[in-house]
Amino acid sequence: MTFFWIVAALMTAAACFAVIWPFLRPSDDAEAGHDVEVYRDQLAEVDRDLTRGAISPAEAEEAKAEIGRRILRAAESESAAASRAEGRLTRVAATLAILFVPVMGLGGYLYLGSPAVPDQALAARLATNPSENSIDELIARAERHLFENPQDGRGWDVLAPIYLRVGRAEDAVIAFRNTIRLNGTNAAREAGLGDALFRVAGSVVTAEAREAFERAMELDRSDPRARFFLALALAQQGDTERAANRWRAMYEELPEDSPWRGTIVQALARVQEDPSQQQARGPSAQDVEAAAELSQEDRAAMIGGMVAQLDERLRDNPHDAAGWQRLIRSYSVLGRADDARAALRRGIDGLGIESAAAAELVAFAAGFGIELPESQ
Repeated sequence: MTFFWIVAALMTAAACFAVIWPFLRPSDDAEAGHDVEVYRDQLAEVDRDLTRGAISPAEAEEAKAEIGRRILRAAESESAAASRAEGRLTRVAATLAILFVPVMGLGGYLYLGSPAVPDQALAARLATNPSENSIDELIARAERHLFENPQDGRGWDVLAPIYLRVGRAEDAVIAFRNTIRLNGTNAAREAGLGDALFRVAGSVVTAEAREAFERAMELDRSDPRARFFLALALAQQGDTERAANRWRAMYEELPEDSPWRGTIVQALARVQEDPSQQQARGPSAQDVEAAAELSQEDRAAMIGGMVAQLDERLRDNPHDAAGWQRLIRSYSVLGRADDARAALRRGIDGLGIESAAAAELVAFAAGFGIELPESQ
C-alpha cells in the first residue's frame, strides 16, 4: 500500500512539473530594456566623436545606421516582453489551478474515502453473505461455482430459470440442457427449455421448442406452460380455432388464482380480434409475463370485454354455429345464466328453428344447464 502511494505521488508531481515548467522559465524582459539604453548611449558617443573630428561624417552615418537597427530589434523585443508581462497573471492563475487539482483531490479522498481499507475485488464481494449481493452478483456467484464445478446438476437447475427471468434466453437454453443432462428430465425442465427456445427464436414456437413442450406434456398432462405454448404453436400455424378451443378448455380447468388465466385471456383476445384472420403470431414473452400479472378483477374485466365483442360479432353474423356455442359457454362460465338463455334464443333464430345446427346448439346448451321454457 505504501509503495502505491509513493508511486502515485511521484507520477502526480512529474505531471504537474511538466505542465508548470513553461511558466517558470526565466524571462528576458529586463535584458531587452537594458540593451535599448546602451544603444542610446552609443548614439550619443558617435555624435561626440563627430564633433571632436575623431570620425568622418560618412563613418558617423554608418555607425548610427547600425546602432539604429540594433535599437529597432531591441524595441521589438521590449514590446514582446510587455505583451508577455500582460499574461503573467494568467500564468500564475494556471499554475495555481494545476497545483489545486491534485491537492484537492488528495484532500477530498483522505476526508471522504477510506485509504486504509483495501480494495474489494469481485471475488471478495461474491464471498460475502448472498443476501448482500445484487441479482447480477448472485448470478456471477453461481456462474463462478459452475465454472469450477460444471457437473453440479443442482446449480444448473437453480440458474436456468433465473437466466430466463432476467432475459438471458440463450444462456437459459444452455442451462436447461445441462440440468436435463445431469438431473434427468421432468415437465418443468422440458417446459423451461421450450420457453427459452421460444424466446431465442423471437417469440416463435419452433419445431425444437414444440418437441420440448410435447415431452413436458408426456411427463405431466396438466403442465400449464406446455399446454399454453402447444396451443400457441397451432395458432402460429394458422389453426386458430383449435388453438382457441384448447385455451378455453385450459382456462376452465385452471384454478381462479392461476396467473396463466390472464395469459390465456390475452391470447384469446389476439386470435379473436379479426374473425377473418387465419393466422396469429401469439403474444411475445413480455406479453405473457404482463398478462400473468393481472389481478383477478382485471382478468374478469378483460373476459367481459372479450365476451361482449363475441356477442356483438354474432349479431352481425348470426349463422356462426361455433360462435353461438362459445358465447353460451362463456356466459355459463361467468354465471350469467339469463344472458346464456338469451344467446341460445338468438342463436336458434339466427341458425333457423328447424335446422340441425339449431338442434345441436340446444343440446350443447343443455350440457351447461341452459334450457329455454317449453313455450319458447
